[in-house]
Amino acid sequence: MTGKFEHVAVLLGGLSAEREVSLNSGKACADALETQGYKVTRIDVGLDLAEQLQKIKPDVCFNALHGRWGEDGCVQGLLEVMQIPYTHSGVLASAVAMHKEQAKLVFAKAGVPVAESKIVTRAQAAKSHVMEPPYVLKPVAEGSSVGIFIVREDHEHPPQELTSSDWALGDEIMAERYIPGKELTCAVMGDTALGVIDILPAEGLGFYDYEAKYAPGGSKHVLPAQILPDVYHLIQKLALKAHEALGCRGVSRADFRFDENSSGNDRLICLEVNTQPGMTETSLVPELAVHAGWEFGEFLRWMVEDASCNR
Repeated sequence: MTGKFEHVAVLLGGLSAEREVSLNSGKACADALETQGYKVTRIDVGLDLAEQLQKIKPDVCFNALHGRWGEDGCVQGLLEVMQIPYTHSGVLASAVAMHKEQAKLVFAKAGVPVAESKIVTRAQAAKSHVMEPPYVLKPVAEGSSVGIFIVREDHEHPPQELTSSDWALGDEIMAERYIPGKELTCAVMGDTALGVIDILPAEGLGFYDYEAKYAPGGSKHVLPAQILPDVYHLIQKLALKAHEALGCRGVSRADFRFDENSSGNDRLICLEVNTQPGMTETSLVPELAVHAGWEFGEFLRWMVEDASCNR
């Protein structure tokens, strides 16, 4: 099999709180890309990334980084300066999507429903309730459910973990109205929305948190989601709309909450768009790609051959 590129540098690891997730994604992608006939070099990304890339001179970078620096437009900007084609979204889309509140402003303008929210400092969020419970507190620029707390009606005080001296997730916190119901996700590949998964956290886990995402048996994925067809198609439509509103490229994944028992404006809301979704063979997006008829290696090949600069 031949394509535009021969030598792929897989960027993995990195410096964020999601380093371990990225190492798993990167290994899975590098192994699969080798089976597709590419020459693959694995780069555990550090501050010397530019020097490493200059040394090996790849044709293209497969970005398997998650979290800050790898997902927020920084690495994308470096690759633009070096004129090395790369996968996933470009500088602006990556930066806006990573900042949850800025992304929600874009979604709302495009007609994608979002939950009520506001930005507060970590000190404010820890001192007293910043909105009427139930609500969610989350770092404004982290992924993989890192640092997320659900503050329920019976919580007299906000989570005191926010006052920890080793907190390393930033001082900007988003407080967001909690929406009960199903956790649904939909991937976009190019200009096509894939299927919709209903994510069921394992018993004892309150929501789709870090453990539910990455621990063995942490969650069950129902594909296709067992929801009404009109809701299923609406989620696909909204995922594509959010992808396009941000200016995403390649593959993204939009996460939703769906409250079947509500008839109000909060019945279905978009939580966020992930521009660097997990990429192990059992991750949500590869699972959706397989459901759409793409073998894992072929799916990654599509992503590599879709790579470019000026994204």
